[in-house]
Amino acid sequence: MTAAEADSTKDKGASGKKTGKKNSKPAKVTPMMEQFLEIKAAHPDYLLFYRMGDFYELFFDDAVQASEALDITLTKRGKHEDEDIPMCGVPVHAAESYLARLIRKGFKVAVCEQMEDPAEAKKRGAKAVVKRDVIRLVTPGTITEENLLDARQHNYLAALCVIQGSYALAWLDISTGDFHVSAIDPANLDAELARLRPGEVILPSALLTDEKIHHVLEEWAERLSPQETDGFDSRLAEKRLKNYFGVSVLDGLGSFGRAEMAACGALLDYVSETQKGKAPKLSRPVPVGEDATMMIDGATRRNLELSITLGGDKKGSLLSVLDRTVTGAGARLLATRLSAPLMDPELINRRLDKVSFFLEEEAFRRQCREVLKKCPDMERALSRLSVGRGGPRDLAAIRDGLAQADDLKDMLRRVCERQAREQILAPLELDEIMAHMGTHQELVDLLARALAEELPTIIRDGNFIATGFHAELDEFRQLRDQSRQMIAALENDYRDKTGISALKVRHNNVLGYYIEVTATHADKMMAPPLSEEFIHRQTLANVVRFNSSELARLASKIGQAGARSLELEHELFEQLVGTVLADWEAITLAARSLARLDVASSLAELAAGRNYVRPKVDDSLTFNIEAGRHPVVETALQKEQQGHFVANDCDLTGENKLWLITGPNMAGKSTFLRQNALIAIMAQMGGFVPARSAHIGVVDRLFSRVGASDDLARGRSTFMVEMVETAAILNQSGARSLVILDEIGRGTATYDGLSIAWAAVEHLHEVNRCRGLFATHYHEMTALASKLDNLSLHYMKVREWEGEVVFLHEVGPGAADRSYGIQVAKLAGLPTVVIKRARQVLDSLEQGGQGVSKGRNMDLVADELPLFSAFQSTMETDRATSSEVEDMLDTINPDDLAPREALELLYRLKELSEK
Repeated sequence: MTAAEADSTKDKGASGKKTGKKNSKPAKVTPMMEQFLEIKAAHPDYLLFYRMGDFYELFFDDAVQASEALDITLTKRGKHEDEDIPMCGVPVHAAESYLARLIRKGFKVAVCEQMEDPAEAKKRGAKAVVKRDVIRLVTPGTITEENLLDARQHNYLAALCVIQGSYALAWLDISTGDFHVSAIDPANLDAELARLRPGEVILPSALLTDEKIHHVLEEWAERLSPQETDGFDSRLAEKRLKNYFGVSVLDGLGSFGRAEMAACGALLDYVSETQKGKAPKLSRPVPVGEDATMMIDGATRRNLELSITLGGDKKGSLLSVLDRTVTGAGARLLATRLSAPLMDPELINRRLDKVSFFLEEEAFRRQCREVLKKCPDMERALSRLSVGRGGPRDLAAIRDGLAQADDLKDMLRRVCERQAREQILAPLELDEIMAHMGTHQELVDLLARALAEELPTIIRDGNFIATGFHAELDEFRQLRDQSRQMIAALENDYRDKTGISALKVRHNNVLGYYIEVTATHADKMMAPPLSEEFIHRQTLANVVRFNSSELARLASKIGQAGARSLELEHELFEQLVGTVLADWEAITLAARSLARLDVASSLAELAAGRNYVRPKVDDSLTFNIEAGRHPVVETALQKEQQGHFVANDCDLTGENKLWLITGPNMAGKSTFLRQNALIAIMAQMGGFVPARSAHIGVVDRLFSRVGASDDLARGRSTFMVEMVETAAILNQSGARSLVILDEIGRGTATYDGLSIAWAAVEHLHEVNRCRGLFATHYHEMTALASKLDNLSLHYMKVREWEGEVVFLHEVGPGAADRSYGIQVAKLAGLPTVVIKRARQVLDSLEQGGQGVSKGRNMDLVADELPLFSAFQSTMETDRATSSEVEDMLDTINPDDLAPREALELLYRLKELSEK
């Protein structure tokens, strides 16, 4: 856009990907389009938000895809190679909302700003193009804006690389500064990505064809951002790490292998590229060992619905039930802990100690949570300030968060001192938390004096520095705000001096301030002595305009006052930001300490409200839960007032470490299986559990295969998905693992399914030797108990009452005698004729000894009980009954029936319908 074009504004809408037409530079293009094409060529994988005045415009394929993605109008502007140039745009003031929609749909956006005022470009010539440059690349893993992020969830950018056969995964959250790295077994990559759920994963392009991880990368294809291999050079990475964290050697950061170093360096390089040199504040990368947390693969996370349900909703997940946090940072920390349960009993018990502390100190817990509710998200406010996208409200967030931290620290210290006097041992970590909260009164006081009560969102709106904080700023504001009074006073002086009552001081964009009189008074103004003070500027038909040196001086002052006051506020803002960032590490520690208190107090609140107990967690192989309950199902029952949850025991210790569970569907097998896995996760994340008591020897790997669905995109049937998940369990589980398997083999023929399930149980018992729950409908498998010493038989209890089945949802020792499948089918609403026929077939199979378990030929049953004849007979009976009912209805006149006659008629119709 030329300088002249910069003034044009129009209402439109946003940006896009590539369609098919290449953005090649033509032989003849306008200067503005030449600039656009040059910038676009440097960022081919990004939608280009090209600033033109008050809009970000998009052209060519970007415009086509953006208009479709954002549902905005696609227009055109000029021609290129004899074809119309597609165009759409979004207002600058509303750009963030459009960016949010594009990022959620997987687009990346390059934000191209005007780097000079159009007036400056105009000085170079009427057709000079305003200088522009890309100031930021917006990608799913590098966003910092508050309205683009989920306040209660981390948004990780991850980097994956391999060097000399060693794989590493690094991840950071640019919005909070968290930075971690781990050496990784390629077999565990799926589990790690499922745990982190990164918004974006960068990796060398060559890794896309790596056979060891190709199948995993396919699952995450939409979030991958392949990069040039040079970005993952470990030698360059070492230099980047040293420069970024200001160290001469990396020993102080931790012990990193080459692959880990390369992954960390690639992240820093990518962040620098996308932020265009505005490096965010990041914590030093924390090495994370694979054996530090319970390994949970992607299929298990989905099956157990830890963070989201199978339908993709947060509501109904385990996290939604556990989350009683009152701060965004606390919610993120809780989600992180739930996704990565610990393996170290000592660390687990430290967390449990804090929950016990808050559970016992009920009054303090309530006070603490009230204070925490007032705590803004300091981590994300700091991040925005560090990359130059913060505003006055972010400074206020730091002020208010630190003030609450100081108050909470004093409250916590008093409670600990009282407990010491009462000889109660407070958790050791509370001392560490109080130390990390620090003392920030000086910074709080500075920000309290500096910031006004009402704050704008962005600094360009001004008026965010408090009156009295800066004397010079107050003077300029006073001049700016009193300009009307000052002009009015000068106007009155000139009226008195000239004797012209109609004299007015006016303003327009061309002349600025000027003195205006009617044409009849013009001669007086241009004659001595007034002509010596008033200078003629313009004559119109009915008025004449003048200027004066005094008015010019006042106009200059007024014009400079507004600009200077805003400029001064910007300077003061940068000074305050510098002061805050100089204390970045201490503020970050305080913010994270508040999050730890939020998590501990919220878990205590949950335990108090839901009657959860503290689990015993140690290094043994014990798994003994008394009266365990499913946290999500129990919560749902209580909310819907549908009765209480039936608790069940589960002891997988010693000779009972593998349970074979039989019983009908709807009796609660799947719920029972899941609840024990969830209790293990809750215990090892450091929370109390829904049970009367729980003793859990740490679980190193958790596997769940409960239900399955087609994976049509990869050509997998339901049964294939089931077998892939089962294979992962049998190949990877060990003695410390917990395995829950439901209905293995049901997706294929009966003999095949039974054989697979049978062999899987034997393998779990003899080879994996893990703790496990195996639910099945194959009653024949109960025979395994006689040959497998550590296999224990259990079943879901059912009671029959007057021909109906009642599910008790209780687990008892032994085996189920039948599956009650037909009763379940009846409850599901299958037609009566089908239910009757099914019972006939079942009775024949059971009485005639021709069941599948006997290996008899089903053709005999088909001959003895031909379905068609049975169906025909039933239908004829139904038709006869229906005909009789219809005949009776035809003879009835409702108006002639007395109440008693109508009642007797209803009884008769009821009898006929039940024949």
